[in-house]
Parts: sequence; structure tokens; C-alpha cells
Amino acid sequence: MQNHRINEILELIKPYWLKHQDLDLLTLLKQIATESGFDGAIDTLTDEVIIYHLKMDQTEKNEMIPGIAKDCEDDFQSALLKARGLL
Repeated sequence: MQNHRINEILELIKPYWLKHQDLDLLTLLKQIATESGFDGAIDTLTDEVIIYHLKMDQTEKNEMIPGIAKDCEDDFQSALLKARGLL
């Protein structure tokens, strides 16, 4: 695992863990897995699932998904021109 992924997980898990201070690490990971809809064994839980769930936990319910929001264009015509490389 690369250093930036480790740092990202640590940065994201801190506020979540502070909300659930009564849980130990394994129980916390099980809770994250359950909340994210992951139904496999805990040892198959990937860091992508953890990162995505923790990022979404910090956003408002009606806020756009961060990965989609960066590609969203308000103006359809501008989006087409950018896609064609004209803007």
C-alpha cells in the first residue's frame, strides 16, 4: 500500500472514530463494512470501500458524489465543446 493511501485512510477514519469512541478498531471496521453494504468477510474488505464510505460519511445526504461532481458541467453546450477539445 502506498503512503498516500495510508495517510488518506488515517485522515478519514479519525473523525469517524471520534464519533464512535467506544468501539475498538476491528468493531469499527465491521461497522463501516455494514454501513457501506459490504457483506463479505471482514478480511476481504478493501481500502477502497473504507475510503469511499468515510468520504461519503463526511458529505451531506443531498450533496453530489465527489467523484461525479468534479466532472459535472452546469452548461450542456460548454460540456460538449470541452469534450470536443474546442474549449
